[in-house]
Amino acid sequence: MLKQTNRMTLVEQAAEQMEKLIESGTWPVGQKIAAEQELMEQLQISRNTLREAVRALVHAGLLKTRQGDGTYVVSSSKLGVVLQQRIEQTELLKTLEVRYALEREAARLAALRRDDEDIENLKQCIQDYEREAAGGDHEAFVAADIKLHISIVAAAHNELLNELYMHVIDAVTLTIQKSGCYPDHNEDFLLSHKKTVQAIIEGNISAAGEAVTQYIDVSKSSLGYEEI
Repeated sequence: MLKQTNRMTLVEQAAEQMEKLIESGTWPVGQKIAAEQELMEQLQISRNTLREAVRALVHAGLLKTRQGDGTYVVSSSKLGVVLQQRIEQTELLKTLEVRYALEREAARLAALRRDDEDIENLKQCIQDYEREAAGGDHEAFVAADIKLHISIVAAAHNELLNELYMHVIDAVTLTIQKSGCYPDHNEDFLLSHKKTVQAIIEGNISAAGEAVTQYIDVSKSSLGYEEI
């Protein structure tokens, strides 16, 4: 139930309440929010108030309405919206440099902090990555690549780093798609990714960072940029 205040309108209160549900992860990115009637009962507001609040969050970039389907969460915070808009205007080289900074530190921290569950997850991810690299489905390969990187960042056990990374995940995906890593650079990417995972499992901080440098260098080279 919404808490009444004198400083905010009902629409603003409703929008703030829903924004908190998004930021807390109660409504994760990709989730379809509940139907109008359910939300009206949950927030104890009118249909018009709810629609205005949803419209405000759509305008802010947190929600997106798909005609005939429903309304979905598309960003976990306003920061994510700003970052995504900025990234869309940024050349791939700069995005790769951001990837290097985030993924190198994530790999180093993962080598330091990974637990048994992380190790098992990374083993499965690299197996999936290797299987898709040997196949012919580029889309499946990119998905396996992204899943591996997300798992490495998660193994770093740094919530802020993980949140920042998830805000730029679309840009990360774009660099993987554009780099032409499959199939022309398949062997180089596979080897460097396997080295990254192995170094994390072994707790070798230096080797984990070096392995990230290797696959970022391959990405830059395939896009016609000089190595880091």
